[in-house]
Amino acid sequence: MVLAVHQLFRTRETYRVSAHLALLLGPPTLLVIVDGYRTTLLPASNSLLSYYFTYLSALVASVVLYRISPFHPLWPYPGPFWCRTTMFWHAAVAATGEQPRYLQRLHDKYGDIVRFGPNNLSIRDPSLVGPLMGSSGVGKGPNFVGAMLTETNVPMVGIADTDEHIRRRRAWTRGLGPAALKEFEHLIVRRAHQLVDQLGEQKGVVNIGKWINYFSYDLMSDMTFGGGSELLQEGDKTNVWHVIEEGVVPATFLAQVPWLGLYVARIPAAMKALDAFLQLGKDFAMRRIEKGSTTPDLFHYLNNEDLPDKPQPPLQQLVDDGILAIVAGADTVSSAMTSLFHCLLTHPETYRKLQEEVDKYYPQGEDAFNSKHYRDMTYLQAVIHEATRLYPPIMTSSPRKVPNDASGVAIGSLYDISILSFVTCWLTNVRRYLPPGTSILIPPFSLHRDARNFTFPDSFWPERWLVASGQLALADAPLPRPIPSLSFESSPSRKSSGPSNTLLPTSTSHGAHTLAESEFAHNDSAFLAFSHGPMNCVGKGLGMQEMRTVVTAIMQRYEMRLREGWDAGGYEAEYRDYFVSTRPEVPVLLERRG
Repeated sequence: MVLAVHQLFRTRETYRVSAHLALLLGPPTLLVIVDGYRTTLLPASNSLLSYYFTYLSALVASVVLYRISPFHPLWPYPGPFWCRTTMFWHAAVAATGEQPRYLQRLHDKYGDIVRFGPNNLSIRDPSLVGPLMGSSGVGKGPNFVGAMLTETNVPMVGIADTDEHIRRRRAWTRGLGPAALKEFEHLIVRRAHQLVDQLGEQKGVVNIGKWINYFSYDLMSDMTFGGGSELLQEGDKTNVWHVIEEGVVPATFLAQVPWLGLYVARIPAAMKALDAFLQLGKDFAMRRIEKGSTTPDLFHYLNNEDLPDKPQPPLQQLVDDGILAIVAGADTVSSAMTSLFHCLLTHPETYRKLQEEVDKYYPQGEDAFNSKHYRDMTYLQAVIHEATRLYPPIMTSSPRKVPNDASGVAIGSLYDISILSFVTCWLTNVRRYLPPGTSILIPPFSLHRDARNFTFPDSFWPERWLVASGQLALADAPLPRPIPSLSFESSPSRKSSGPSNTLLPTSTSHGAHTLAESEFAHNDSAFLAFSHGPMNCVGKGLGMQEMRTVVTAIMQRYEMRLREGWDAGGYEAEYRDYFVSTRPEVPVLLERRG
């Protein structure tokens, strides 16, 4: 009986609590009834407990022994022993925000495919990005079931069924396509103007990340619901960013064990914060529906207002998608821009080069909010790409999963694994095979920080993108240097030629090493800052437009330098992954340029 129940759990995965209780409590209860009928007496209470304890212990033992045995289809893939037994080990790591660095360490130790959970693989192989994330790839995993504490009302980005995901995505594609973005440009310009003006009114040290948060949230509220947020003007009176950052920690834990999220959902206290957030989204949606639109916004497309022959989607879908647009759209762009300014301010020579490009296309007196020259600014593009390579807003990516009721996925030739594993694979004809029920991660952070994909993977080096595209010869590209010890003298706004300049890149040597053409690595297929394939980041065009506008406008108007004594090296240590990336403060001083 234990083996039969184990097989049902393994092959018929369900998140229904009633099904779990039936399988966990039903068999021992049936044995109690049968035994009681046979003896004509009900067992004593201690005998009742022994039935349940014996059955559940045997079931747990069966599951664990199978997961660590050679009979498990993922047994050939290497990884930590205890991670094979339960996903709670990895969930505890993910809750610290250290999942990307932990996976990177596992890859460095075990290779490009690592088993980090009972049915979970992390893959650090850019050649598999297309097959697994492309048009014929694997659908989304169930992480949003646990994170959102529901199996039915997951946002578009978390829909596992590929056909349904693509159907729901069509409205987003219309709403964030090139034609729609042209209509939204005035919203970006208005909020960017407000951000730049507000920065000029601040006295002393400014946390640039906080103000970018405000800008992003206000803009996405405008874009999604036609307004409703004024953080730039009024500050975060409702503490919305704190609520978001507090909520992502338990959500990240539960995303690793989705079934547990449905149990937590039955605890009223646990649902209180989520319900308050969902109610906020519902209020936004209802106001927008009642008001209608005077000019198109994203809700205009999500609500099918551009297709009058199509029915209005259910209110819950509009609420879910609206919250996704505001939270995901605001946080990812804010994270990318905060990291970008951190990188610029800790690399003065790069800062000066970008400012020269800004001054070339938008000298003083020119309208820096006009997008006419943005696409000509190749160094700005390189800086954006490099900042998002080094600090991807989504560091781990959304997992994919081979459905339990589907056939497995064969992905090519055998990896380097142990002799024993090789023999097993040979005997069972397993060749990089992903069986049904396998959850897959392709973490951008690990790909981006792999020296086989990018030379000097841990260094901020925008020139790499210009060299790769043929716009700059490698011999003319100054190579990266370590981040200098920051002081007032090393800030970008200083024109001194003092000792700090010895720390700036001035030649094609990295330490005592000169980079040869054969040593230059740049693999575009390993760059996943905006994901890949038909389920990639639908808001990439909007995010790029926001970053180009804000960075250009701020650098045209202000000189910036970091607060003296700030530990620049601490930024990476405190840059954490919780679905979205949380980041520390970046304290700056701003001075109006002449």
